[in-house]
Amino acid sequence: MPLTRSSRARPMAGLLTSILLFGSSPTLADQDPLSQSMNISLDKNRREAEAQHRIDKLDDETRAMLDEYQRLSRELDVLTVYDGQLERLVASQEQEKTSIRDQMTHLEQTKREVVPLMLGMLQWLEQLIEADRPFLQEERQTRLRQLSELMDRADVSVGEKFRRVLEAYQIEMAYSRTIEAYRGELHNGDDVRTVDFLRVGRVGLYYQTLDRNEVGHWDENQGRWTSLPDEYSRPIRKGLRVARKQSAPELLHLPVALPEEIQP
Repeated sequence: MPLTRSSRARPMAGLLTSILLFGSSPTLADQDPLSQSMNISLDKNRREAEAQHRIDKLDDETRAMLDEYQRLSRELDVLTVYDGQLERLVASQEQEKTSIRDQMTHLEQTKREVVPLMLGMLQWLEQLIEADRPFLQEERQTRLRQLSELMDRADVSVGEKFRRVLEAYQIEMAYSRTIEAYRGELHNGDDVRTVDFLRVGRVGLYYQTLDRNEVGHWDENQGRWTSLPDEYSRPIRKGLRVARKQSAPELLHLPVALPEEIQP
């Protein structure tokens, strides 16, 4: 079909319109130098701001890491000192454990040695009471009997048993350097009387009847009670008052039995 004039004119008009529209969009090259400079400056500022932001962020992270490092360093120093102290404590405890084990071993050995010693001491104490002057017989025998019963008790430690035995020895030793007055029964054969006794250490044991009509002493050589002349009544009464702290100490003239000569 042959083209008419109007149909050939329409494509040319569309092409012209496209050229005009394309030419109307401004490009960077078409902008003026001031605008270009402002756009470049804004873009540079934006990139610098982003870079500064990243720097600030890295600086904060670095500072936080430094603070954490310093905190951990201080904790490490504290833990190092504490660990050293613990090591010394552990070493000291190990030494103490070794010492305790050694002491327990020696303690068991000591127990085995002390028990026979205590039994021997009680036997000697019994012999002393039997051979000694007959003063406070009931009290001393009761103490000895209680100690003998104590030796067989499992609920009493060896240390306590030994302490009680030493206490009994101390009491017996004190009798040698003290003066004492007490009331008790005098057994002389079948004759039993209540009298006042005067003990002067272990060198003399005297008595006075309650009516003061008779005085006497324990005769060590004869092993029995014997009466004394009236001249000793006054010294014995003085001695009883001194022992009871009713009179000041003074020199007493009393008979003392001398030991018999030991025959070779």
